[in-house]
Amino acid sequence: MFFRYQGKLITGSLYWVLFLLLAITLSACQMLLGQSTDEASGSLVVYSGRQDKLVQPIIDQFAAASGIDVQVKYGKTAEIAATLLEEGENSPADIFWAQDPGGLGSVSQAGMLAKLPDTLLSKVDSSLRSPNGTWVGISGRARTIVYNTDTITPAELPEDMWGFTDPKWKGRIGWAPTNASFQVMVTAMRHVWGDSKTSDWLTGIISNDVSVYPKNTPIVAAAASGEIDVGFVNHYYLYRFIAAEGESFKARNHFLTGGGPGSLVMVSGVSQVVTGNNQEEALKFIEFLLSTVAQQYFASSTYEYPLVEGVKVNRELTPLVELNTVQIDLADLTDLQGTIALLTEVGAMD
Repeated sequence: MFFRYQGKLITGSLYWVLFLLLAITLSACQMLLGQSTDEASGSLVVYSGRQDKLVQPIIDQFAAASGIDVQVKYGKTAEIAATLLEEGENSPADIFWAQDPGGLGSVSQAGMLAKLPDTLLSKVDSSLRSPNGTWVGISGRARTIVYNTDTITPAELPEDMWGFTDPKWKGRIGWAPTNASFQVMVTAMRHVWGDSKTSDWLTGIISNDVSVYPKNTPIVAAAASGEIDVGFVNHYYLYRFIAAEGESFKARNHFLTGGGPGSLVMVSGVSQVVTGNNQEEALKFIEFLLSTVAQQYFASSTYEYPLVEGVKVNRELTPLVELNTVQIDLADLTDLQGTIALLTEVGAMD
């Protein structure tokens, strides 16, 4: 007997192995949530600033394991935050899942996020959650330099972001100034360097005839094709290309050795909206995202860094402890409006 799985022909015996593995995973999730297979447990409304292709699979797994009917509203983190602030106490949202701490901070400052139980907050390091307990980190993304392997060696790359203002990089750089993660990095620059030096850096990169892209993915593709030599991106985009196209893909990541804002590790975070109608379900969802099952999903499927101890990172990734990351309180990265104003002032954005 033969079956097809993800486009591949498999034997009947392998089919049943796959079936049993999926059943075991689902059973583990149900045990974690204290849920029987035929028990329904209400509903949940999630406002997500993370892309559906990244998080919908794990949301579906939670729904299947818990019996909870999950409705998801997707959008960019800043847009979702603005929607929550506009809706106020009339918002139907139970959960706000943000790509970065900036959006979480603005909603928290408006008093719309509930303080999470210490049992959930304590699952991650204190540097990876809100100081006032209104959000907790779920997965980590490191800023990195993607480079073309035919034209660049790691030894040629500068130690920190300031080195890219050197005229020798003219016409060789790609960036995405409208991208939320880039804006968080610039916010970190403002916090570490101050607005004046950050403005000088932005101006220096613009003077080097930087190529502008809408987001990270085309930057990685441009680096591999030789359209640019280097680009400023999040680490995990490269690994998706390698998974799809193989080890011959002509781009790799470089983590800056000198630290500074260019070696920022950002976290996506989740919070409970204080006016939500499904508070018990919301806490179950957050507990699930911090479980070994969900954390392993992020490590294995999206190539992100798990934040809970005991979960192995993808073997392709450099462990966080080996990176010279900038030491910064993620709660200090909330002034995205100030960053957008600066990017507009120097001409990086319209």
